[in-house]
Amino acid sequence: MAQGRRVERVAALIRRETSELLINGIKDERVQKGMVTITSVEVSGDLQHCKVFVSIFGEDKEKDSVLTGLQAASNYVRGELGKRLNMRRAPEVIFLRDKGIEKGSSILNLLTKLKDERELREKESAEINHDQ
Repeated sequence: MAQGRRVERVAALIRRETSELLINGIKDERVQKGMVTITSVEVSGDLQHCKVFVSIFGEDKEKDSVLTGLQAASNYVRGELGKRLNMRRAPEVIFLRDKGIEKGSSILNLLTKLKDERELREKESAEINHDQ
């Protein structure tokens, strides 16, 4: 159990420090093109690998460019995490795109569209019944 809590604590610290690096540390122009949000961080049990899931807002072309910039900066992020977290070995950082928010947004749009269509059908049905 203690090991699990430590991994969670390290993941939270990595998320905080990586967020700070996104704002002030990474100077790659590709990363600055889109709005990047860290949605979650998964750290392996041995603390040697971490996956940073990011949500990127913008055009598809820009999203790919931002992710490429983040991946190029992963060694820099690893070095900074090692310094900031005082870890013996900083974890290898892998940036992955989290499409959950995009999927949620598209589902909400579909539900809104279905609701509007249902209301339109009900209104048309009411008008037909009223005319008869």
